Amino acid sequence: MYNYFCALIIGIVEGLTEYIPVSSTGHLIIVGHILNFTGTLADVFDVFIQLGAILAVLAVYKEKFIYMLDRKNWFKTHGASPLNLAIAMFPACLVGFLAHDIIKGYLFGPATVIIGLIIGGLFMIFAEKKRKYFKVRNVDQINSKQAFQIGLFQCLSLWPGFSRSGSTISGSLLLGISRKAGADFSFIMAVPLMFIACLYDLLKVAKYLSFSDFGVLAVGFIVSFVVAYASILWFLKFLNKYTLTGFAVYRFFVALFAWFYFF
Repeated sequence: MYNYFCALIIGIVEGLTEYIPVSSTGHLIIVGHILNFTGTLADVFDVFIQLGAILAVLAVYKEKFIYMLDRKNWFKTHGASPLNLAIAMFPACLVGFLAHDIIKGYLFGPATVIIGLIIGGLFMIFAEKKRKYFKVRNVDQINSKQAFQIGLFQCLSLWPGFSRSGSTISGSLLLGISRKAGADFSFIMAVPLMFIACLYDLLKVAKYLSFSDFGVLAVGFIVSFVVAYASILWFLKFLNKYTLTGFAVYRFFVALFAWFYFF
């Protein structure tokens, strides 16, 4: 029963934090250590809750993904077209592939997460202070060059604790792209990127899959999907009125808590 309790809690944490700029990876590492939910089951579980979060984005942006399936839209140089998504994904995919073992082996710990939370929060505040006039207010206006630049900023999120949405939305602000447009592009881009990462991780942990763990994995998957769906809708409304500064302050408090708890 304890594993089901962990599945519920961690599924909620994943759903709440995957798409808001507070670092889901950082929270999962911290919560996993607190609950002592680690090891091979936890590694497999992480893949399934991320798949639930991916499904939530597909549900929210279903019209955009249907649009992308039309072959005549594949190579459009504006908006969240397959071409622009591929351009944006390339930097993080390349760095992630080359440094995967280093990232998984050395960066997934409380100390590195604390560093990522703090530096990521400072970057968000800097972006808000330095933001330009918004030249782009709709995701359909983002061009290929801007897509690539957003992809470069996404590389920062490979450091646990930095946050994918935090790095891409903050980077978008520096490029003159509105928070909402940056978030839309970031979330849509996350689907193929997270799917590739999940598939890669799943191939590595597939040997640990057990039918007896199906219930725990199913709970995590469903909870993650439901909570992530609600979280995305709330966050998109939030971005129309408020800045990222509040999330940056929250990150500092999480980093402080983690420091006192682990050290």
